Amino acid sequence: MIDIDIFMGPQKKKSFLKLPEYPGGKIALKKYIADNLRYPIEAQKAGVEGIVYLSAEIDDNGNVGEVIVSKGLGYGCDEEAIRVVKLMKFGSVKNRGKRVKTKKNFRIAFKENKPPEKQISFSIKKEVSDSGKNEPPKKYGYTIPLKR
Repeated sequence: MIDIDIFMGPQKKKSFLKLPEYPGGKIALKKYIADNLRYPIEAQKAGVEGIVYLSAEIDDNGNVGEVIVSKGLGYGCDEEAIRVVKLMKFGSVKNRGKRVKTKKNFRIAFKENKPPEKQISFSIKKEVSDSGKNEPPKKYGYTIPLKR
């Protein structure tokens, strides 16, 4: 499993430029990345986890141009993050007839989600005998961890 975290830079409320947006917003963008991002085998073997910081140039038609890694992880994570960002298609915008290229910042987290350890738990409860004593019932519990 891969944990996804996206940062698209600070958003200004008022701007005379219309910026290209991913169709469906941030939720759709996160889903797209989660569906298309593959954790590199080399990084899995090395146990590499972290965040790749990228900036991408997007033209007025919503096409992703140059992608630059500002801080990477190596072990194939940088290349995979670039591949996924280059496959994105943003919505086209018209800025008063001018063609404008914009930059968006992304951060894609690579984190291996380990499945929880499997274990067997059971408990035994000793009932009170009919001898007339008011003893509380005794409980015994055991947990057995299972190896993978």
